[in-house]
Amino acid sequence: QVQLVESGGGLVQAGASLRLSCAASGRTLNTFTMGWFRLAPGKEREFVAAISGGGLFTNYADEMKGRFTISRDNAKNTVYLQMNSLKPEDTAVYYCAAARAYRFRVDDYGYWGQGTQVTVSS
Repeated sequence: QVQLVESGGGLVQAGASLRLSCAASGRTLNTFTMGWFRLAPGKEREFVAAISGGGLFTNYADEMKGRFTISRDNAKNTVYLQMNSLKPEDTAVYYCAAARAYRFRVDDYGYWGQGTQVTVSS
């Protein structure tokens, strides 16, 4: 069993940066692909970024490329999402999730955090 807890969300102005953290307990994360997803009002949960267990591979949704960076510190059992140049359309609840394979769909992830709210004002 893996428990995930996100933190670092908040209210920022457009153009600002935020760093989200996801702390895991219960199991070591180095065998799991870790992903970030987001859920905006009126939309379905969507993929943001993922990183492989050892951190060698990363993948991003097209609209996040160049602005968001996913990283992990397996010694601290923590995954991060650095978000730069935030836009109002980035407003959403951001979720951390763990998967046993390097996949990018919501259904591929079996463990989820409770989410952290990110609000970007214009």
